[in-house]
Amino acid sequence: MTERIVELAEGPVRLHVRNEQLIVSRQGQPEVSTPLAEIAVLLLSQPHAQMTQAVLSGIALAGGTVVICDSHYLPAGMLLPLQSHFVQTERFAKQAELGQPLRKRLWQEIVRAKIRAQGRLLEELRGAHAGLSALAARVGSGDPENVEAQAARRYWPVVFANLAFHRARDGPPPNNLLNYGYTVLRAAVSRALCGAGLHPSFGLKHSNRYDTFSLASDLMEPFRPLVDRAVALWVRDHDPALPVGREAKSFLIGAIQSRYDIEGEERTLPDTLGRTSAALARVIGGEQERFAVPEVGPPCPGE
Repeated sequence: MTERIVELAEGPVRLHVRNEQLIVSRQGQPEVSTPLAEIAVLLLSQPHAQMTQAVLSGIALAGGTVVICDSHYLPAGMLLPLQSHFVQTERFAKQAELGQPLRKRLWQEIVRAKIRAQGRLLEELRGAHAGLSALAARVGSGDPENVEAQAARRYWPVVFANLAFHRARDGPPPNNLLNYGYTVLRAAVSRALCGAGLHPSFGLKHSNRYDTFSLASDLMEPFRPLVDRAVALWVRDHDPALPVGREAKSFLIGAIQSRYDIEGEERTLPDTLGRTSAALARVIGGEQERFAVPEVGPPCPGE
């Protein structure tokens, strides 16, 4: 199985399934086919897309995710595979019963990993981690001092070398690029959670009533700097005020599909998300005590 991210963003398009293949048809162009089993995420950001029920069910049954984006490249809806693990019902029940002490401890590890990842990115791009390594060590159970926000105030002005930059979903560029990259990442995390038998709606920290996939929002936090890195590299050579076009999207998707140095091993990000989700499931189920988020290094040569 490969981990392909397929986006449909241009021109009216029709989708259907033939012989376990996703068929993409555009007027006046040859059909394009992709095996359903190879699709990790199908991104729909084209308002004039038509599809059959077999497309949605085929991708879900093959373990893939379908994401419908709005005009800001934010997820308006998501279809996830919910029959992808043999102990799924048992793990759903464990999630629902999860006690507050364990929730806080898991969130502590996630925030620590996120801040460490932000520090590594600043060292790579700017030559210094802006004190984030020390901040990561201060994160307590549940992050009661909101060290995550303190780190963000140091991180965002530096990562894009722009003291005026403020991260906001509806903010000026390059927020639009971040929105798109995070949408792809969130879909990949949601798929990995389902593959581990977890439901992405049972969050640890995120509990916004409008966030349908709170656990995906939690677990993606330490991996956000991978998107930030791609956006920083893109805006270094391109005007961030330009619309998020085909080349920019391809570059950002490439960051999700790349192979990385992960604790001395060369792995894809989807593989790492799957391993991390499986570890989280074992901790929630009481099969494992410690939850450790792997440290993701730079992309491997050639990526």
